[in-house]
Amino acid sequence: MDATSETPILVEHFDDGLTKITFNRPNQRNAMNRASRVGIIKALDECRETAKVILITGTGSAFCAGVDIKEGQVSSGDAELDRRSNWAEVQEELRGHPAIIIAAVNGFALGGGLTLVNVADLAIAADEATFGMPEIGFNMYAAMAGPSTQLRVSNKRAAWLLLTGERIDGQKAADWGLINRSVPAAALEEEAMALARRLAKVDIECLRACKRMLWKVPSEVSEWSAAIALGEATVPPLMARSKELARIREGSASPGTPS
Repeated sequence: MDATSETPILVEHFDDGLTKITFNRPNQRNAMNRASRVGIIKALDECRETAKVILITGTGSAFCAGVDIKEGQVSSGDAELDRRSNWAEVQEELRGHPAIIIAAVNGFALGGGLTLVNVADLAIAADEATFGMPEIGFNMYAAMAGPSTQLRVSNKRAAWLLLTGERIDGQKAADWGLINRSVPAAALEEEAMALARRLAKVDIECLRACKRMLWKVPSEVSEWSAAIALGEATVPPLMARSKELARIREGSASPGTPS
């Protein structure tokens, strides 16, 4: 057995400020058991100060098929870690993490997996990926996938997924605005990594400011004048930092300065 098959979360940290988190329970369609959720939290903590971009994806035929409801109550042995690895808290950890989160949706994104897509700042999916909320089939409302989808797409489209339980593919998800782009499955990893590396070239403080604004407007600030004022207040410290970075670059490029 491949050693990685025993590890529910695979983490790679790259030198350019990129971290890749891979869900690695392919036989369970990457359903999130306690160990998986704890693994995500630990990975996020590891790169909180250094990551500019975090790419999340899955192994096998699934991105994530939701929470592993067969597992039952399992503790990590750490009460605070248990609290933070509650599925709702995992979404808050991703949403509040300073890095830009990109979802590379390789397959099934159902229930809690769809919630992960919705909490990501950007999402690219395989044309063959599948998005849906199966909860209606169990006479349940999709507690997190429902509201997070309702916040992402139009009411009628959210209602269709929520009430019919029908699934849509990557191309339709892109048409509906649920994701940014849909590409052939064979091109997904290359496309997602290219996007992640493109963003990783941007200054870390600029990315963090942009992420904060993306979550604040219009979710927290929806009045026009207040939103514009918030945007204007965000710019001066970034301009000052940009000038300082330019000064440092010019100094390092001066004759006689080691490269």
